[in-house]
Amino acid sequence: MNYQPEDCFIGSPKRGIRLLEAVTVCVNYADILAHTLPSMLLAVDRLVVVTDTRDEATARLCEAYDVEFVRTDAFYDDGATFNKARGINAGLARLSQSDWVLHIDSDIYLPPRTRMILNSIYLDPFGIHGVDRMNCFGLRNWIRYISAPPSMHQGYYLVHANVFPMGSRVCHYNADGYFPIGFFQLWNPRRSGIIRYPENWVGADHTDVVFSKSFPIESRRLIPDFYVIHLDSQKAEMGVNWMGRKTRPFTIDEKPC
Repeated sequence: MNYQPEDCFIGSPKRGIRLLEAVTVCVNYADILAHTLPSMLLAVDRLVVVTDTRDEATARLCEAYDVEFVRTDAFYDDGATFNKARGINAGLARLSQSDWVLHIDSDIYLPPRTRMILNSIYLDPFGIHGVDRMNCFGLRNWIRYISAPPSMHQGYYLVHANVFPMGSRVCHYNADGYFPIGFFQLWNPRRSGIIRYPENWVGADHTDVVFSKSFPIESRRLIPDFYVIHLDSQKAEMGVNWMGRKTRPFTIDEKPC
């Protein structure tokens, strides 16, 4: 492997920040993306939003923020209910993929120090990186948080994750190890040679794990330096939205969870 140690950082004193590109799929999630999009734009250099041809709300939101977006019905090709991977690939095809790429779900809020932290920590250019998430259910809870957000970081050494319940990690105990799943997957396509998502699935599930398996166990890395916040309108069973949005709108008149 012909690289110098400093090449393992997104931003190093030698290179600085070259490029951090991101893709997010948003089909019928504009009500939540409206709350997460500003945090994404703060953290990345370029963002591509992928939606379908019927989702006017997402298109209007992207136009309002002057964000590049792709409209495609590839999600439904070959009888698929919601092949999210094809949408991800439509977004990846728009990126240069010349440095670091982030696949992020549209319901994920990135804390303000995300980019600063990514600029300062070790990142494996041949690996895939994930983070942990906290779950915020309900717009009222989110407004309460964002109106007076407590700092996730204290001083230069403490990271707090006590505002919302923690989500689960995916770790297979049969020697497959930890898998960064689809809500936040950071990797370097140029260095790893991995540039596309596997598309052989009918829904939004499973392909993110298959994608993580493209990287060896030792190259699947958890970033412990910050947490993201997953927004949803309600507590629901895992997988309820894998075949398309089923949860109720993220509105102030929602019923209590």
